[in-house]
Amino acid sequence: MRFKFFFVFIFTFFLSNSQTINLNESYLTDYLRTSQLLGKFQNDISFTLKPFDIGKNGLKINDTIFNIENYAPTITTFLKGKGKVKLIPVDYNIEFSSHHPYNRNNGSMIPNRGYQHIISAGIYAEIGPLSIQLKPEHLYSENKDFEGFGEGPNGHYPIIWAKRYQLWNHIDMPERFGEESISKTLIGQSSIRLNYKGLSLGISNENIWWGPSIRNSIMMSNHARGFKHITFNTTKPLKTKIGNFDWQVISGRLESSGYLPANTDFQYAGTNIYVPKINQQGRTDDWRYIQGYSITYSPKWVSGLSLGFIRWVQMYSALVRGKYWWMKGSPTWFPAFQNLFRKNDKYENYEAQTNQAAGVFLRWLWKDSKAEIYVDYNHNDSKQNIRDLLLDSDHSRAVTVGLQKVFKINSDNYLFSWEWTQMEQTASRLLRNAGSWYEHSWTFDGYTNEGEVLGAGIGPGSNSHYFALNRIRDKEKLGIALEIIDQDNDFYHEAFSSAQDPRRYWKDFNLHLNFSKKFNKFWLSSNLIYSRSLNYQWDLENYATPYYHPGNDVNNFHANIKLTYPIKF
Repeated sequence: MRFKFFFVFIFTFFLSNSQTINLNESYLTDYLRTSQLLGKFQNDISFTLKPFDIGKNGLKINDTIFNIENYAPTITTFLKGKGKVKLIPVDYNIEFSSHHPYNRNNGSMIPNRGYQHIISAGIYAEIGPLSIQLKPEHLYSENKDFEGFGEGPNGHYPIIWAKRYQLWNHIDMPERFGEESISKTLIGQSSIRLNYKGLSLGISNENIWWGPSIRNSIMMSNHARGFKHITFNTTKPLKTKIGNFDWQVISGRLESSGYLPANTDFQYAGTNIYVPKINQQGRTDDWRYIQGYSITYSPKWVSGLSLGFIRWVQMYSALVRGKYWWMKGSPTWFPAFQNLFRKNDKYENYEAQTNQAAGVFLRWLWKDSKAEIYVDYNHNDSKQNIRDLLLDSDHSRAVTVGLQKVFKINSDNYLFSWEWTQMEQTASRLLRNAGSWYEHSWTFDGYTNEGEVLGAGIGPGSNSHYFALNRIRDKEKLGIALEIIDQDNDFYHEAFSSAQDPRRYWKDFNLHLNFSKKFNKFWLSSNLIYSRSLNYQWDLENYATPYYHPGNDVNNFHANIKLTYPIKF
C-alpha cells in the first residue's frame, strides 16, 4: 500500500502544474470579477489572462472572499514545511441538449446532442520553486444523432453544399464527432512549472483565456480542448514604477479531430466537394505548431485601466521545421515575434501558408461607479504595412464590446451585463475577401484544436448580442439573460446572395436562467437555456407563399450544471 502511494506521488510529481482556478470552474473567476466590481476584491487584477494562479507565487486572495485552503486543503507537508501536497477539488460538469448541440466555452466537451459530462479530480504538490498539478478529466458524451446541414425538411441544392464546403475544406470543424458515444480519459488541466517571484516557466495542457471578454473571447478561450504547450507567464501582476504588467508566451501543438464533415462523397458539377486536408508535403496527418502571446499593461496613473496586445501564429509542423526547399532548411520556431507586417516576409510562400492574427484590447474598471467597460479588437490577416492598416482597418476585423454595472435596489445588488461580438466580415469583403475567421486557405485545419475553434464559441462568420440581469448576494447569483446569435452570416451571404434571398438568416434567440451559489461544502453553478432557432441550418421552402413564411424553426432545451466539491480529510 505504501509503495502504491509512493508511486502515485512520484508519478504526480513529474507530470503535473501550478495550482490554478481552472477554466472548467469559470463561475469562480466570474465570482471574483463581480466581487471586484463590488469593491471587495483587489482592483489591480486585469482579468485578461486566465487561468488564475493561486499557488504560493500566485494571487493572494482575502479569505473572506475566497478561502484557498478550503478550496484545496493541504494533506501533508514535508522537508520541514518547504514542500506540501494538496487535494484539488472534484469538478463535475454536466450538459444536456434536446434537439441539437449548444456548445460554448466547455473545454474538453464536444458538440453533443443528449447528455455529456466531464468529471475531474486532482492532486497538487510544491517544493521550493517547483509546483505540480495533475488534473485529468474523464469525458463521456452520448453523441446522439441530430439534424445537420441539409438534413431538414427542405434540404439544400448541390450548389449550396459546394459553397458550404468552401468553409469546411479550410477548417477542422465537424458537425458531429462520429456516430458512437464517446468515453475517454484526458490529460485535462495538468502541467508542471518552475515559479519564482511572480514568474512561471513550464509545460501545460490547461485551457487558456486571453483578453477581457466574458462570453466570446476572439483570440483564445476554453471553447476547445486544452492543448500541450510550453508557457512563460506571470502568475500575478508584475509591479513596476510605471504600472503593472501581465503576460503569457506559449508555444504548443494543435491536433486535428480525425472526424469528417457530412456527405464527403458528394459531387457538384462532376467534382468532389470534399478536399482532404493535405499539407504542402502531401501529408494528411501533420500537426500544427502554434506560438502566441498576450501582454497586459495597467498604467499607474489611470486607476482600473488595462491595455493589451495579443498575437498568435500557427502553421503545419513541416513549415516551422523548415522542410520546404525554398526555406533552405531554416527552422522558424519564433514566428510570433517576427513579420508583423507582410512587407517583412522573407518568403512569399511562408506568408501564404501561415495563419496569424493580432489585436488590441482594453478593460477599464470604474471603482466608484461599480462598473467596467471592455473592448477586444482584432485582425485575422497580416497587413502589408502601417498605411494598409490605417486605410483598410475594417478588413478581416472582429470585435467584442461589453460593459457591466452594479446598482442597488433596496438592500440587494443587481448586475447588468451586455456583450456584443461581430465575427462576420464587413463590407470590405466586396473588394478584398478575407475569408471567415478561424479558417485558412493553406492551414486547412484552421484555428482549431481537436475539431473546435480556439476562439469565440459562436464560430466563424457569426455575431452575438448578450444581455443579462443578475441579483447578487453573498456568494450567490441569480439571473436571466437574452442571447441573440446570427449563425455564420459569412456563409449565408456567400450561398444566397446570388438568389437575392433575404429570408434565410439562421438566427437563434436564447433565453437563459442561471443560478450559482457557494453552499457549506461546495460550489454550484447552473444555466438553463430555451432556444428558438429561426430557419435552422438556413432551411426554408423555396417556392412557398406568402413570401415571408416560417422556415425550419426548431426548439432546443439546454442545461448546464457545474459542481466543485473540495475533498477534506
